[in-house]
Amino acid sequence: MSKELNNRQAYFHYHIDDKYVAGLVLLGTEVKSIREGKVSFNDSFCLLDQGELWVRGMYIAEYALGTTNNHIAVHDRKLLLTKRELKRITAKLKEQGYTIVPLRIFFNDKNLAKIEIGIAKGKKLYDKRETIKQRDTAREIKRYVK
Repeated sequence: MSKELNNRQAYFHYHIDDKYVAGLVLLGTEVKSIREGKVSFNDSFCLLDQGELWVRGMYIAEYALGTTNNHIAVHDRKLLLTKRELKRITAKLKEQGYTIVPLRIFFNDKNLAKIEIGIAKGKKLYDKRETIKQRDTAREIKRYVK
């Protein structure tokens, strides 16, 4: 079972330039909650702190069958990337207007939880309107083709 959870709002609010796949440092109950699909990307973002990349604000619900060892729903989680990737991300973030947003969480072939992050630049209002228009026309075309 490969459960994949996407951050659809990120594609609406940002132009995604580069994508990276990073490992996540998680507790056991967090992994179980992710497998159940109880993750929210609302208000989540990534930040660089002393050469390490962290995801902040990502909500992973408490595991229903967890005991007193259950995790805290919202806390900073460390992302695992190579030094080369971290240097590339740092260089890109020095440019004006770029940020790092989480795009999706998935499990790879070895059943390890991974997160895909993107180097993104915010869209203007007219870009968002264009995205809505393209989505509506694609939906209309799909309706007529069937």
